Amino acid sequence: MNVAVRLGSIQLEDGRVGGRDAGATLVRRLLRIFPDAQVVAPEGPLAGAGRRPDGVDVVPLYAVDGSRTVVVNMDVIDSVAVWQTLSRRCERPQVMNLVWWNPSRYTRTVDVAALALSCALFPTFCNSERTATEVRETVVAWAVPRLAERARIAWVNLGVRLDHVRPRQEPPVPVVLYPAIYVSDRKRPDLFLKVVERVAARTPIRVEGRLHESHLVTERAMALSRKEWAWVGPLTASRESYWEALARTTAFLATAEEESYGLEYVEALVAGAVGIFPDRPWVAGIVPAGYPFVYRTAEEAESMLLRAVTDPAACRAEMDLAAGGDFAAWLRARHDDDAFDQAVTDRLRQWFGVGANPVPAA
Repeated sequence: MNVAVRLGSIQLEDGRVGGRDAGATLVRRLLRIFPDAQVVAPEGPLAGAGRRPDGVDVVPLYAVDGSRTVVVNMDVIDSVAVWQTLSRRCERPQVMNLVWWNPSRYTRTVDVAALALSCALFPTFCNSERTATEVRETVVAWAVPRLAERARIAWVNLGVRLDHVRPRQEPPVPVVLYPAIYVSDRKRPDLFLKVVERVAARTPIRVEGRLHESHLVTERAMALSRKEWAWVGPLTASRESYWEALARTTAFLATAEEESYGLEYVEALVAGAVGIFPDRPWVAGIVPAGYPFVYRTAEEAESMLLRAVTDPAACRAEMDLAAGGDFAAWLRARHDDDAFDQAVTDRLRQWFGVGANPVPAA
């Protein structure tokens, strides 16, 4: 069995997968694990379809051989439609759901029901234990028992590429990161701005935000960029420059209501930044129990962030203590993307008979 990866929002640039968001990053990771995998072309003109010498094999969904190919569908709620398209050419299409976002993003009845049906019908792999738990709860609540009891759901933490980490470079003025690429309501950017404004009034800081191009010109992004101590710009051009920026980041303030995994936070923590988190259930999947920088109010967030930028060494010592002596080692043991690579390989082999040999990225 072969593999084809489907993500409707995929950007194809010169035969390669473009974009720096989580979806594009995950597609590239799957192509690294399965170097012969195809990419399902997004809907619309198929000018990018076909094999390029230095790129990926891009095919329209209707041309995928479902009898020999497992479609890893990252747009989970339309997996039934994917199966129906594939079934025109074969009797038993193979589809696997890959849930890499928080299921609670869907609130409309039709969307929630479609998610439940999809995850009940097709094997589903999730990017974290929290995501898997929410998927199971959705299936049980919305799918008929005959389907719900047959659901196959697995998970592993998405993890980060530890070999990307750069040596620390402490900046002359502490850098506070807005740890997301969107300023949507779920990220609570208004709370972020409120807290960093208070801290900036008490001590010199530089706030940096790297946003997806669709959010750069929003009112919230402009409000932050107008502050003399803030810089807001586009996503970094390469992974190398991204990790170099993280290496000089002093701290970040997380404000999101919900997260399925929190890749940006894990990457910043691995790079040595002090993370300030809200008291939300999703945080338990990222940091150890007793982590010292979890706030309940804006006032607590301000106090913690002020400490992080004025005495980061002491804060990191407290983080080490919470992790049993070595916070960096604790993170590496639980958020290494090698675990994801192995787990998704094992599941595709178990569920569909797919064989793969993970290879390192160039």
